[in-house]
Amino acid sequence: MTPAINAAKKAKVAYQTHSYDHDPKSNSYGEEAADKLGVEPQRVFKTLMVALNGDNKKLAVAIVPVSHNLDLKAVGAALSAKKVMMADGQDAQRATGYVLGGISPLGQKKRLPMVIDASAQSLESIFVSAGRRGLEIELSATDLASITQAVFAKITR
Repeated sequence: MTPAINAAKKAKVAYQTHSYDHDPKSNSYGEEAADKLGVEPQRVFKTLMVALNGDNKKLAVAIVPVSHNLDLKAVGAALSAKKVMMADGQDAQRATGYVLGGISPLGQKKRLPMVIDASAQSLESIFVSAGRRGLEIELSATDLASITQAVFAKITR
């Protein structure tokens, strides 16, 4: 059990876990998950950590489909931040309690501001990391937003 799965369980939302053998040589954790689970890439979402206003101590979470790139300006607008950049990997791991490639939006050590790409709202369910490489959790985007207090906004290019 990971903190992510425990968070979904505690929230009493419907979810399913899916595991696969992670290849350490894989260049993209999200695309690998989509491929190995046989799921359309637009349904598999990656959890990206960003630093707000150039401060690696002020982190936020952006959740986008693995088939798209994050639009930093759009994330900034959604979070009312003037400047947004990708967070340092070590800071991301410290803040969430997860390793890179296994950062889940659920069950993080600290509750951080979170934005889910609006495309998730049109899908019956989405896949996000369940807290370790090779493990995904499938749930509705609405349930994910409810558990994490996330907002929806168009944050992809």
